[in-house]
Amino acid sequence: NPGLCVQRLPCCMALNATACHPLKKDHQGGAGAVAALQGQPYPSVPHWNPGALQHQQPLHTARSLERALEDAVCSGILNISGRKLRDYPGLSYDLTDTTQADLSKNRFGEIPPEVCMFAPLESLNLYHNCIKMIPEAIVNLQMLTYLNISRNQLSVLPKFLFNLPLRVLVVSNNKLVSVPDEIGKAKDLMELDISCNEIQVLPAQMGKLLALRELNIRRNCLQVLPDELSDLPLIRLDFSCNKITEIPPSYRKLSQLQHIVLDNNPMQSPPAQICLKGKIHIFKYLNMQACRLDKKPDSLDLPTLGKRCLPQQLTDRYTHAITVLRQQPFHPPTQQLTKTESYTGAKCSNFHLENHRSIHSFSRSSRQEFGSTDPSFTMRRKMEHLREEMEQIRLLRQNLESRLKVLLPEDVGAALMDGVVLCHLANHIRPRSVASIHVPSPAVPKLSMAKCRRNVENFLEACKKLGVPQDKLCLPHHILEERGLVKVGVTVQALLDLPSSKPTQLSTL
Repeated sequence: NPGLCVQRLPCCMALNATACHPLKKDHQGGAGAVAALQGQPYPSVPHWNPGALQHQQPLHTARSLERALEDAVCSGILNISGRKLRDYPGLSYDLTDTTQADLSKNRFGEIPPEVCMFAPLESLNLYHNCIKMIPEAIVNLQMLTYLNISRNQLSVLPKFLFNLPLRVLVVSNNKLVSVPDEIGKAKDLMELDISCNEIQVLPAQMGKLLALRELNIRRNCLQVLPDELSDLPLIRLDFSCNKITEIPPSYRKLSQLQHIVLDNNPMQSPPAQICLKGKIHIFKYLNMQACRLDKKPDSLDLPTLGKRCLPQQLTDRYTHAITVLRQQPFHPPTQQLTKTESYTGAKCSNFHLENHRSIHSFSRSSRQEFGSTDPSFTMRRKMEHLREEMEQIRLLRQNLESRLKVLLPEDVGAALMDGVVLCHLANHIRPRSVASIHVPSPAVPKLSMAKCRRNVENFLEACKKLGVPQDKLCLPHHILEERGLVKVGVTVQALLDLPSSKPTQLSTL
Protein backbone atom coordinates (compact mmCIF):
# COMPACT_ATOMS: atom_id res chain seq x y z
CA ASN A 1 0.00 0.00 0.00
CA PRO A 2 1.93 3.12 -1.13
CA GLY A 3 -0.13 5.46 1.01
CA LEU A 4 0.58 3.46 4.13
CA CYS A 5 4.30 3.40 3.39
CA VAL A 6 4.43 7.17 2.97
CA GLN A 7 2.46 7.71 6.16
CA ARG A 8 4.84 5.57 8.22
CA LEU A 9 8.09 6.62 6.55
CA PRO A 10 9.80 8.04 9.70
CA CYS A 11 9.23 4.84 11.70
CA CYS A 12 10.47 2.66 8.85
CA MET A 13 13.56 4.83 8.48
CA ALA A 14 14.29 4.57 12.20
CA LEU A 15 13.90 0.79 12.07
CA ASN A 16 16.14 0.48 9.02
CA ALA A 17 18.77 2.70 10.62
CA THR A 18 18.72 0.52 13.73
CA ALA A 19 19.02 -2.64 11.67
CA CYS A 20 21.94 -1.24 9.67
CA HIS A 21 23.87 0.02 12.70
CA PRO A 22 22.95 -2.05 15.75
CA LEU A 23 26.00 -0.84 17.67
CA LYS A 24 25.21 2.86 17.15
CA LYS A 25 21.43 2.84 17.71
CA ASP A 26 19.82 5.35 20.00
CA HIS A 27 18.07 3.32 22.66
CA GLN A 28 15.27 5.78 23.28
CA GLY A 29 14.57 6.43 19.60
CA GLY A 30 14.82 2.74 18.71
CA ALA A 31 12.51 1.72 21.54
CA GLY A 32 9.99 4.39 20.54
CA ALA A 33 10.00 3.22 16.93
CA VAL A 34 9.49 -0.42 17.92
CA ALA A 35 6.70 0.50 20.35
CA ALA A 36 4.96 2.51 17.63
CA LEU A 37 5.15 -0.40 15.24
CA GLN A 38 3.85 -2.88 17.82
CA GLY A 39 0.56 -0.98 18.12
CA GLN A 40 -0.03 -0.98 14.36
CA PRO A 41 -0.40 -3.79 11.84
CA TYR A 42 2.94 -4.37 10.18
CA PRO A 43 2.89 -3.45 6.47
CA SER A 44 3.20 -6.28 3.98
CA VAL A 45 6.71 -5.36 2.81
CA PRO A 46 9.93 -7.34 3.21
CA HIS A 47 11.87 -6.81 6.46
CA TRP A 48 15.02 -5.92 4.55
CA ASN A 49 14.84 -3.86 1.38
CA PRO A 50 18.24 -2.52 0.28
CA GLY A 51 16.73 -0.78 -2.70
CA ALA A 52 14.33 1.18 -0.51
CA LEU A 53 17.18 2.16 1.83
CA GLN A 54 19.31 3.40 -1.03
CA HIS A 55 16.37 5.47 -2.20
CA GLN A 56 15.78 7.01 1.22
CA GLN A 57 19.39 7.96 2.07
CA PRO A 58 19.78 10.76 -0.57
CA LEU A 59 16.53 12.29 0.67
CA HIS A 60 17.96 12.45 4.20
CA THR A 61 21.27 13.92 2.99
CA ALA A 62 19.54 16.48 0.80
CA ARG A 63 17.36 17.57 3.70
CA SER A 64 20.35 17.99 6.05
CA LEU A 65 22.17 19.98 3.36
CA GLU A 66 19.15 22.24 2.95
CA ARG A 67 19.04 22.73 6.68
CA ALA A 68 22.73 23.63 6.76
CA LEU A 69 22.19 26.24 4.05
CA GLU A 70 19.15 27.64 5.84
CA ASP A 71 21.12 27.92 9.07
CA ALA A 72 23.90 29.69 7.21
CA VAL A 73 21.45 32.32 5.96
CA CYS A 74 20.46 33.09 9.55
CA SER A 75 23.80 32.75 11.34
CA GLY A 76 26.36 33.82 8.73
CA ILE A 77 28.34 30.59 9.30
CA LEU A 78 28.35 28.17 6.37
CA ASN A 79 29.36 24.58 7.18
CA ILE A 80 29.04 22.02 4.40
CA SER A 81 32.10 19.98 5.34
CA GLY A 82 32.48 16.30 4.52
CA ARG A 83 29.63 15.96 1.99
CA LYS A 84 31.65 14.88 -1.08
CA LEU A 85 30.27 17.83 -3.07
CA ARG A 86 31.57 18.58 -6.54
CA ASP A 87 29.35 21.60 -7.22
CA TYR A 88 28.44 24.51 -4.98
CA PRO A 89 24.92 23.86 -3.59
CA GLY A 90 23.97 27.33 -2.38
CA LEU A 91 22.95 29.01 -5.62
CA SER A 92 19.35 29.50 -4.50
CA TYR A 93 20.26 30.96 -1.10
CA ASP A 94 21.36 34.46 -0.17
CA LEU A 95 24.67 33.84 1.65
CA THR A 96 26.36 37.15 0.89
CA ASP A 97 26.54 37.97 4.62
CA THR A 98 28.59 34.87 5.45
CA THR A 99 31.58 35.53 7.72
CA GLN A 100 32.84 31.95 8.13
CA ALA A 101 32.77 29.22 5.49
CA ASP A 102 33.85 25.60 5.92
CA LEU A 103 33.94 23.72 2.60
CA SER A 104 36.53 21.17 3.72
CA LYS A 105 36.54 17.45 2.86
CA ASN A 106 34.62 17.74 -0.40
CA ARG A 107 35.55 17.29 -4.05
CA PHE A 108 35.56 20.86 -5.35
CA GLY A 109 37.86 21.26 -8.34
CA GLU A 110 38.00 25.02 -7.85
CA ILE A 111 37.01 27.63 -5.31
CA PRO A 112 33.32 28.33 -6.01
CA PRO A 113 32.96 31.79 -7.63
CA GLU A 114 29.95 32.44 -5.39
CA VAL A 115 32.17 32.12 -2.30
CA CYS A 116 34.52 34.78 -3.69
CA MET A 117 31.56 37.19 -3.57
CA PHE A 118 31.12 36.89 0.21
CA ALA A 119 32.49 40.36 0.97
CA PRO A 120 32.40 40.07 4.80
CA LEU A 121 34.06 36.63 4.81
CA GLU A 122 36.76 36.38 7.48
CA SER A 123 37.54 32.64 7.59
CA LEU A 124 37.64 30.19 4.69
CA ASN A 125 38.45 26.49 5.13
CA LEU A 126 39.06 24.54 1.89
CA TYR A 127 41.01 21.67 3.41
CA HIS A 128 41.07 18.33 1.53
CA ASN A 129 39.54 19.16 -1.84
CA CYS A 130 40.82 18.89 -5.40
CA ILE A 131 41.57 22.56 -6.03
CA LYS A 132 44.37 23.18 -8.54
CA MET A 133 44.44 26.98 -8.65
CA ILE A 134 43.30 30.03 -6.73
CA PRO A 135 41.13 32.39 -8.83
CA GLU A 136 41.86 36.09 -8.99
CA ALA A 137 38.33 36.79 -7.77
CA ILE A 138 39.53 35.95 -4.27
CA VAL A 139 40.83 39.51 -3.99
CA ASN A 140 37.21 40.53 -3.38
CA LEU A 141 37.52 39.03 0.12
CA GLN A 142 39.18 42.06 1.66
CA MET A 143 38.24 40.99 5.18
CA LEU A 144 39.69 37.48 4.92
CA THR A 145 42.17 36.81 7.74
CA TYR A 146 42.19 32.98 7.84
CA LEU A 147 42.69 30.76 4.79
CA ASN A 148 43.26 27.01 4.96
CA ILE A 149 43.73 25.45 1.53
CA SER A 150 45.90 22.53 2.62
CA ARG A 151 45.75 19.03 1.14
CA ASN A 152 44.81 20.13 -2.36
CA GLN A 153 46.63 20.13 -5.70
CA LEU A 154 48.07 23.63 -5.86
CA SER A 155 51.30 24.00 -7.80
CA VAL A 156 51.71 27.75 -7.42
CA LEU A 157 50.66 30.53 -5.07
CA PRO A 158 49.40 33.54 -7.06
CA LYS A 159 50.86 36.96 -6.39
CA PHE A 160 47.51 38.62 -5.76
CA LEU A 161 46.85 36.29 -2.81
CA PHE A 162 49.15 38.38 -0.63
CA ASN A 163 47.10 41.54 -1.17
CA LEU A 164 44.61 40.12 1.33
CA PRO A 165 44.84 40.98 5.07
CA LEU A 166 45.71 37.38 5.97
CA ARG A 167 46.86 36.54 9.46
CA VAL A 168 46.89 32.75 9.09
CA LEU A 169 47.75 30.99 5.83
CA VAL A 170 47.87 27.18 5.68
CA VAL A 171 48.90 25.68 2.32
CA SER A 172 50.52 22.46 3.47
CA ASN A 173 50.32 19.15 1.59
CA ASN A 174 50.17 20.60 -1.91
CA LYS A 175 52.57 20.54 -4.86
CA LEU A 176 54.24 23.92 -4.41
CA VAL A 177 57.80 24.27 -5.69
CA SER A 178 58.37 27.92 -4.78
CA VAL A 179 57.06 30.86 -2.79
CA PRO A 180 56.57 34.16 -4.66
CA ASP A 181 58.53 37.25 -3.67
CA GLU A 182 55.24 39.09 -3.15
CA ILE A 183 54.81 37.25 0.15
CA GLY A 184 56.62 40.20 1.70
CA LYS A 185 53.44 42.26 1.24
CA ALA A 186 51.56 40.19 3.82
CA LYS A 187 52.42 42.54 6.67
CA ASP A 188 49.72 41.13 8.99
CA LEU A 189 50.65 37.46 8.55
CA MET A 190 51.23 35.83 11.94
CA GLU A 191 51.18 32.12 11.08
CA LEU A 192 52.45 30.52 7.86
CA ASP A 193 52.34 26.78 7.18
CA ILE A 194 53.90 25.66 3.88
CA SER A 195 54.94 22.23 5.09
CA CYS A 196 54.81 19.02 3.04
CA ASN A 197 55.48 20.59 -0.35
CA GLU A 198 58.42 20.54 -2.78
CA ILE A 199 59.85 24.01 -2.06
CA GLN A 200 63.58 24.33 -2.68
CA VAL A 201 64.30 27.97 -1.84
CA LEU A 202 62.67 30.52 0.45
CA PRO A 203 62.61 34.11 -0.83
CA ALA A 204 64.52 36.80 1.03
CA GLN A 205 61.33 38.89 1.15
CA MET A 206 60.08 36.65 3.94
CA GLY A 207 62.24 38.80 6.18
CA LYS A 208 59.62 41.56 5.77
CA LEU A 209 56.92 39.56 7.59
CA LEU A 210 57.45 41.52 10.78
CA ALA A 211 54.30 40.11 12.42
CA LEU A 212 55.14 36.44 11.81
CA ARG A 213 55.11 34.35 14.98
CA GLU A 214 54.92 30.75 13.69
CA LEU A 215 56.63 29.36 10.61
CA ASN A 216 56.29 25.73 9.51
CA ILE A 217 58.44 24.71 6.54
CA ARG A 218 58.62 21.05 7.48
CA ARG A 219 59.08 18.29 4.88
CA ASN A 220 60.26 20.25 1.86
CA CYS A 221 63.45 20.21 -0.23
CA LEU A 222 65.22 23.13 1.45
CA GLN A 223 69.00 23.13 1.65
CA VAL A 224 69.63 26.64 3.00
CA LEU A 225 67.86 28.83 5.54
CA PRO A 226 67.79 32.53 4.52
CA ASP A 227 69.52 34.96 6.89
CA GLU A 228 66.56 37.32 6.61
CA LEU A 229 64.46 35.10 8.87
CA SER A 230 66.64 36.15 11.81
CA ASP A 231 64.89 39.55 11.83
CA LEU A 232 61.46 38.05 12.51
CA PRO A 233 59.79 37.85 15.96
CA LEU A 234 59.34 34.09 15.63
CA ILE A 235 58.07 32.09 18.58
CA ARG A 236 57.96 28.70 16.83
CA LEU A 237 60.12 27.51 13.91
CA ASP A 238 59.86 24.05 12.37
CA PHE A 239 62.21 23.15 9.51
CA SER A 240 62.45 19.41 10.18
CA CYS A 241 62.65 16.80 7.42
CA ASN A 242 64.62 18.90 4.94
CA LYS A 243 68.20 18.86 3.64
CA ILE A 244 69.57 21.68 5.78
CA THR A 245 73.15 21.30 7.00
CA GLU A 246 73.73 24.62 8.77
CA ILE A 247 71.87 27.12 10.91
CA PRO A 248 73.12 30.63 10.09
CA PRO A 249 74.86 32.32 13.05
CA SER A 250 72.53 35.29 12.58
CA TYR A 251 69.69 33.15 13.95
CA ARG A 252 71.06 33.86 17.42
CA LYS A 253 69.06 37.10 17.14
CA LEU A 254 65.77 35.18 17.42
CA SER A 255 65.44 36.21 21.05
CA GLN A 256 61.70 35.43 21.25
CA LEU A 257 62.01 31.90 19.88
CA GLN A 258 60.53 29.31 22.26
CA HIS A 259 60.27 26.18 20.10
CA ILE A 260 62.64 25.07 17.37
CA VAL A 261 62.18 21.73 15.56
CA LEU A 262 65.06 20.61 13.34
CA ASP A 263 65.09 16.81 13.40
CA ASN A 264 65.70 14.71 10.27
CA ASN A 265 68.22 17.11 8.75
CA PRO A 266 71.88 16.32 7.95
CA MET A 267 73.03 18.96 10.45
CA GLN A 268 76.73 19.83 10.54
CA SER A 269 76.65 23.24 12.17
CA PRO A 270 75.67 22.95 14.98
CA PRO A 271 76.65 19.28 15.22
CA ALA A 272 73.96 16.74 15.92
CA GLN A 273 75.09 16.17 19.51
CA ILE A 274 74.58 19.86 20.28
CA CYS A 275 71.19 19.96 18.56
CA LEU A 276 70.03 17.10 20.75
CA LYS A 277 70.76 19.13 23.90
CA GLY A 278 68.15 21.75 23.08
CA LYS A 279 67.69 25.40 22.22
CA ILE A 280 70.01 26.91 24.84
CA HIS A 281 73.03 24.93 23.64
CA ILE A 282 72.18 25.64 20.00
CA PHE A 283 72.14 29.38 20.61
CA LYS A 284 75.33 29.21 22.62
CA TYR A 285 77.01 27.50 19.68
CA LEU A 286 75.68 30.13 17.26
CA ASN A 287 77.10 32.91 19.43
CA MET A 288 80.52 31.27 19.43
CA GLN A 289 80.37 30.91 15.65
CA ALA A 290 79.44 34.57 15.28
CA CYS A 291 82.41 35.60 17.43
CA ARG A 292 84.76 33.56 15.28
CA LEU A 293 83.39 35.01 12.05
CA ASP A 294 83.82 38.53 13.38
CA LYS A 295 87.37 37.71 14.52
CA LYS A 296 86.45 38.73 18.03
CA PRO A 297 86.92 35.64 20.15
CA ASP A 298 86.15 37.50 23.35
CA SER A 299 83.33 39.71 22.13
CA LEU A 300 80.03 39.62 23.95
CA ASP A 301 76.75 39.97 22.08
CA LEU A 302 74.61 41.44 24.85
CA PRO A 303 71.51 42.28 22.76
CA THR A 304 71.39 38.75 21.36
CA LEU A 305 71.42 37.08 24.75
CA GLY A 306 68.78 39.29 26.22
CA LYS A 307 70.38 42.52 27.41
CA ARG A 308 66.98 43.94 28.24
CA CYS A 309 66.58 41.25 30.89
CA LEU A 310 69.51 42.63 32.92
CA PRO A 311 69.40 45.72 35.08
CA GLN A 312 71.15 48.58 33.30
CA GLN A 313 73.58 49.12 36.16
CA LEU A 314 74.67 45.47 36.10
CA THR A 315 75.17 45.52 32.33
CA ASP A 316 77.23 48.70 32.41
CA ARG A 317 79.34 47.35 35.25
CA TYR A 318 80.23 44.14 33.40
CA THR A 319 80.88 45.74 30.03
CA HIS A 320 83.05 48.45 31.62
CA ALA A 321 85.13 45.91 33.51
CA ILE A 322 85.59 43.68 30.47
CA THR A 323 86.56 46.62 28.26
CA VAL A 324 89.17 47.88 30.71
CA LEU A 325 90.59 44.38 31.12
CA ARG A 326 91.10 44.14 27.38
CA GLN A 327 92.93 47.44 27.01
CA GLN A 328 95.37 47.36 29.91
CA PRO A 329 98.12 44.88 30.77
CA PHE A 330 97.66 42.49 33.66
CA HIS A 331 99.47 43.16 36.96
CA PRO A 332 99.35 41.19 40.17
CA PRO A 333 97.22 42.76 42.90
CA THR A 334 100.31 43.78 44.87
CA GLN A 335 101.69 45.96 42.10
CA GLN A 336 100.50 49.47 41.43
CA LEU A 337 99.13 50.27 37.99
CA THR A 338 100.68 52.95 35.86
CA LYS A 339 98.92 55.44 33.67
CA THR A 340 96.70 53.86 31.07
CA GLU A 341 93.75 54.69 28.91
CA SER A 342 90.15 54.20 29.97
CA TYR A 343 87.53 52.44 27.86
CA THR A 344 86.86 55.68 25.94
CA GLY A 345 90.48 55.98 24.88
CA ALA A 346 91.17 59.22 26.79
CA LYS A 347 94.30 59.35 28.97
CA CYS A 348 93.71 59.61 32.69
CA SER A 349 96.39 60.94 35.03
CA ASN A 350 94.94 59.35 38.17
CA PHE A 351 94.20 55.91 36.78
CA HIS A 352 96.16 53.85 39.32
CA LEU A 353 95.24 51.49 42.07
CA GLU A 354 91.63 52.78 42.35
CA ASN A 355 90.73 51.62 38.86
CA HIS A 356 92.51 48.35 39.51
CA ARG A 357 90.32 47.78 42.55
CA SER A 358 87.14 48.76 40.70
CA ILE A 359 87.92 46.25 37.96
CA HIS A 360 88.20 43.38 40.40
CA SER A 361 85.27 44.44 42.58
CA PHE A 362 82.62 43.44 39.98
CA SER A 363 83.11 39.80 40.96
CA ARG A 364 84.35 39.31 44.51
CA SER A 365 84.50 35.56 44.19
CA SER A 366 86.99 35.77 41.32
CA ARG A 367 89.73 38.00 42.77
CA GLN A 368 92.08 35.12 43.36
CA GLU A 369 91.49 33.79 39.86
CA PHE A 370 92.78 37.01 38.32
CA GLY A 371 96.04 36.67 40.21
CA SER A 372 96.56 32.96 39.74
CA THR A 373 95.58 32.27 36.13
CA ASP A 374 96.08 33.69 32.70
CA PRO A 375 93.99 36.89 32.34
CA SER A 376 92.65 36.09 28.85
CA PHE A 377 91.51 32.65 29.96
CA THR A 378 89.83 34.09 33.05
CA MET A 379 88.12 36.77 31.01
CA ARG A 380 86.70 34.22 28.57
CA ARG A 381 85.48 32.10 31.43
CA LYS A 382 83.80 35.07 33.06
CA MET A 383 82.09 36.04 29.82
CA GLU A 384 80.86 32.50 29.37
CA HIS A 385 79.45 32.59 32.89
CA LEU A 386 77.83 35.95 32.13
CA ARG A 387 76.19 34.56 29.00
CA GLU A 388 74.68 31.73 31.00
CA GLU A 389 73.39 34.15 33.64
CA MET A 390 71.72 36.34 31.05
CA GLU A 391 70.11 33.32 29.41
CA GLN A 392 68.72 32.22 32.78
CA ILE A 393 67.32 35.70 33.42
CA ARG A 394 65.75 35.74 29.98
CA LEU A 395 64.07 32.41 30.72
CA LEU A 396 62.83 33.81 34.03
CA ARG A 397 61.21 36.75 32.24
CA GLN A 398 59.72 34.44 29.61
CA ASN A 399 58.22 32.09 32.22
CA LEU A 400 56.62 34.92 34.19
CA GLU A 401 55.24 36.74 31.16
CA SER A 402 53.82 33.60 29.54
CA ARG A 403 52.18 32.28 32.71
CA LEU A 404 50.76 35.55 34.07
CA LYS A 405 50.07 37.15 30.65
CA VAL A 406 51.84 40.36 31.69
CA LEU A 407 54.67 42.43 30.28
CA LEU A 408 57.46 43.02 32.77
CA PRO A 409 59.57 46.21 32.71
CA GLU A 410 63.16 46.26 31.54
CA ASP A 411 64.58 45.79 35.03
CA VAL A 412 63.35 42.33 36.04
CA GLY A 413 64.99 42.49 39.45
CA ALA A 414 63.20 45.70 40.41
CA ALA A 415 59.89 44.26 39.16
CA LEU A 416 60.24 41.21 41.43
CA MET A 417 61.68 42.98 44.48
CA ASP A 418 58.32 43.65 46.19
CA GLY A 419 57.24 39.99 45.77
CA VAL A 420 53.84 40.83 44.25
CA VAL A 421 54.47 39.16 40.89
CA LEU A 422 55.90 36.06 42.53
CA CYS A 423 52.93 35.72 44.90
CA HIS A 424 50.55 35.97 41.96
CA LEU A 425 52.57 33.25 40.20
CA ALA A 426 52.18 30.93 43.20
CA ASN A 427 48.42 31.56 43.25
CA HIS A 428 48.33 30.91 39.52
CA ILE A 429 49.94 27.49 40.05
CA ARG A 430 47.60 26.67 42.92
CA PRO A 431 44.88 29.13 44.01
CA ARG A 432 45.12 30.53 47.55
CA SER A 433 48.67 29.35 48.03
CA VAL A 434 49.39 32.86 49.29
CA ALA A 435 46.44 33.97 51.38
CA SER A 436 47.20 37.70 51.46
CA ILE A 437 49.37 39.84 49.21
CA HIS A 438 50.48 43.40 49.95
CA VAL A 439 50.04 45.37 46.71
CA PRO A 440 50.80 49.01 45.88
CA SER A 441 47.97 51.51 45.58
CA PRO A 442 47.64 54.87 43.82
CA ALA A 443 48.02 56.59 47.17
CA VAL A 444 51.08 54.50 48.15
CA PRO A 445 52.70 53.44 44.86
CA LYS A 446 55.72 51.83 46.56
CA LEU A 447 55.55 49.22 49.31
CA SER A 448 57.62 49.50 52.44
CA MET A 449 60.51 47.12 52.91
CA ALA A 450 58.61 45.28 55.65
CA LYS A 451 55.67 44.56 53.33
CA CYS A 452 58.02 43.54 50.52
CA ARG A 453 59.78 41.11 52.85
CA ARG A 454 56.43 39.73 53.98
CA ASN A 455 55.40 39.07 50.36
CA VAL A 456 58.70 37.37 49.60
CA GLU A 457 58.51 35.18 52.69
CA ASN A 458 54.93 34.20 51.84
CA PHE A 459 56.03 33.25 48.32
CA LEU A 460 58.90 31.09 49.53
CA GLU A 461 56.67 29.46 52.14
CA ALA A 462 54.10 28.67 49.44
CA CYS A 463 56.82 27.16 47.23
CA LYS A 464 57.92 24.95 50.10
CA LYS A 465 54.34 23.75 50.73
CA LEU A 466 53.75 23.08 47.04
CA GLY A 467 56.75 20.76 46.92
CA VAL A 468 59.68 22.79 45.60
CA PRO A 469 62.88 21.04 46.80
CA GLN A 470 64.88 22.83 49.47
CA ASP A 471 68.02 22.95 47.32
CA LYS A 472 66.13 24.89 44.64
CA LEU A 473 64.65 27.51 46.96
CA CYS A 474 66.27 30.92 46.79
CA LEU A 475 66.77 33.12 49.86
CA PRO A 476 64.79 36.29 50.63
CA HIS A 477 67.76 38.58 50.00
CA HIS A 478 68.14 37.16 46.48
CA ILE A 479 64.80 38.81 45.68
CA LEU A 480 64.81 41.83 47.99
CA GLU A 481 68.34 42.97 47.12
CA GLU A 482 68.31 41.87 43.45
CA ARG A 483 71.49 39.88 43.99
CA GLY A 484 70.43 36.46 42.81
CA LEU A 485 68.11 36.59 39.81
CA VAL A 486 69.58 33.31 38.55
CA LYS A 487 68.64 31.57 41.79
CA VAL A 488 65.18 33.16 41.63
CA GLY A 489 64.86 31.75 38.12
CA VAL A 490 65.76 28.26 39.42
CA THR A 491 63.03 28.54 42.05
CA VAL A 492 60.44 29.73 39.53
CA GLN A 493 61.37 26.96 37.10
CA ALA A 494 61.07 24.34 39.84
CA LEU A 495 57.67 25.76 40.75
CA LEU A 496 56.46 25.56 37.16
CA ASP A 497 57.77 22.01 36.80
CA LEU A 498 55.64 20.73 39.66
CA PRO A 499 52.96 18.22 38.57
CA SER A 500 49.45 19.63 38.31
CA SER A 501 47.39 19.10 41.46
CA LYS A 502 44.79 16.32 41.43
CA PRO A 503 41.13 17.41 41.79
CA THR A 504 39.67 17.03 45.26
CA GLN A 505 36.85 14.66 46.01
CA LEU A 506 34.33 17.47 46.26
CA SER A 507 35.28 18.93 42.87
CA THR A 508 35.14 15.47 41.36
CA LEU A 509 31.64 14.95 42.67
